[in-house]
Amino acid sequence: MADRIEDLIARAAEAVAGAGALLVGAGAGMGVDSGLPDFRGREGFWRAYPAARRLGLDFAELANPRWFRTDPALAWGFYGHRLNLYRETAPHSGFAVLRRWLDRIPAGGFVYTSNVDGQFQRAGFPSSRILECHGAIARLQCLTGCGAGLFEADPRPLAVDPQTLRAAPPLPSCPSCGGLARPNILMFGDLGWDPSETDAQQRRFDAWLRPLGGVPLVVVECGAGTAIPTVRRMCAHVARACGGTLIRINTREPDVPPGQIGLAMGAREALEAIDRRLGPGA
Repeated sequence: MADRIEDLIARAAEAVAGAGALLVGAGAGMGVDSGLPDFRGREGFWRAYPAARRLGLDFAELANPRWFRTDPALAWGFYGHRLNLYRETAPHSGFAVLRRWLDRIPAGGFVYTSNVDGQFQRAGFPSSRILECHGAIARLQCLTGCGAGLFEADPRPLAVDPQTLRAAPPLPSCPSCGGLARPNILMFGDLGWDPSETDAQQRRFDAWLRPLGGVPLVVVECGAGTAIPTVRRMCAHVARACGGTLIRINTREPDVPPGQIGLAMGAREALEAIDRRLGPGA
């Protein structure tokens, strides 16, 4: 098994060394090595949020926009705690590895992520090369859609009682109408999400991808599982459509199409192992 892993790492390093363009796909598993909680399954979510267990609410039930209308203190307790946590968390060293690869590759790269935590921006990736397909927690919108557009969350932490998972007033508000604000995140059963920024990111991504015909493309997918398969499907599709190499890094679900590379490892461990194979200056 160890020999097989080493062989796969060597193949991944060879692909990255010869890449003319690099697409990074990132799901929730990317943040685990930074210390962010794993919401996989009810038990995983409830370990991170014991108060949600007491309320009998799992992630999909709590990550629903209806709470902003029916119980805004609970809604902002959940999202405010996450916003505070993400702001306090330093990106792990695997982010720096990816940045270094992108900096040396001729056509550069792009990040496609379902994570709303802003970790790639914190790690120094340019915002113009990031597509947040489910939105971002530090970007807010008016709950009533008054026309204010999108705006940044207050940099000050929100006061949240971890025992009750409720936020103390004042809750985030719209700078235009003064009404309640909500994160610009695509939630479950969400008909009110404003996709304008994600749409603009998608246009930039398409413009980057379009002229890459004939350029050796490598897709490095980190921690994107099948439970919410947006990133996983996109990475496989782009690799297939462009004739590129898919490197799928996933501790639980590393399976890949024939000829591609699947590493049953954590993101930081795998990225650093590939980087060591590349050697100095990579």
